[in-house]
Amino acid sequence: MLKKIGHLKVEVFKIKNRAGFAAVCFEHLTEGGTPQEACARMEKALRRSLRKENSRVSE
Repeated sequence: MLKKIGHLKVEVFKIKNRAGFAAVCFEHLTEGGTPQEACARMEKALRRSLRKENSRVSE
């Protein structure tokens, strides 16, 4: 299942041999019990990495 967060494409899939779903985007991997939870966690991960990258650039 492919979703979008902003201009980035997020792939959400069922994890084999585990309960739950995973989301992969821009060198990030997050897990959640539902596809919506995995996407919500991905949004947070992308926000953190963007903030970290922007602070590096401004130094």
